[in-house]
Amino acid sequence: MAHRAPLTNHHADGTICPADHKHTSSGKPLHPDCPGRAYTQAICSCGDWEMKQPGKGYVNECRKRHLASHTQGPKVLRDLLRLDGS
Repeated sequence: MAHRAPLTNHHADGTICPADHKHTSSGKPLHPDCPGRAYTQAICSCGDWEMKQPGKGYVNECRKRHLASHTQGPKVLRDLLRLDGS
């Protein structure tokens, strides 16, 4: 099963900011009815990882890194299959 960790933007009061609300890179709203993005959150379907930070780009990079770790298999298996012998 492929894991998912969708990004969601949130207002300061914790409500989800709709996908059609666009923002500047700093989170200022470009939509007239939006108070602005306070933070971005990603929660993985594996149940062991979540991140909530003001920086959308940072959350997205960490999300990608985490999802890539799922394709590498369990750590024990990775350690056993290491070619460098360390």
